[in-house]
Amino acid sequence: MPKAKQISAWVENRPGMLGKVADALGAKKVDIRAFMAASLEGKGFLRVVVDKPAAARRVFTSLGWKTTVDDLVEVVVADRPGALGRVADRLGAAGINIHYGYLGTARRAGRASLFLAVDDPKAALRALRK
Repeated sequence: MPKAKQISAWVENRPGMLGKVADALGAKKVDIRAFMAASLEGKGFLRVVVDKPAAARRVFTSLGWKTTVDDLVEVVVADRPGALGRVADRLGAAGINIHYGYLGTARRAGRASLFLAVDDPKAALRALRK
């Protein structure tokens, strides 16, 4: 189970913005592994996990977007009922709070990567390796 870097950015909340983000990353050969986009307080907010976090951050900065970088825990789970519950139960038993998480599956894939924001990624990884 690795840690993953998440790049977050505040962007304009307007039609076409997600395409602009994806196109800019694609032009620099940055692969988006996961993303979460939301509208908060009238602004667009985007979180991405990519294969080249430093390059993604440079892209976002060059477009004038305020960014942050956070460590997440990446947990690869079977795409089966109860998989998320088992991970959440183990972290809860270790006293680790999950602030947020996101995942997506392609039913035929059989596995999915769950990305979790926690206070202490190292402690979370230890708890999940037990």
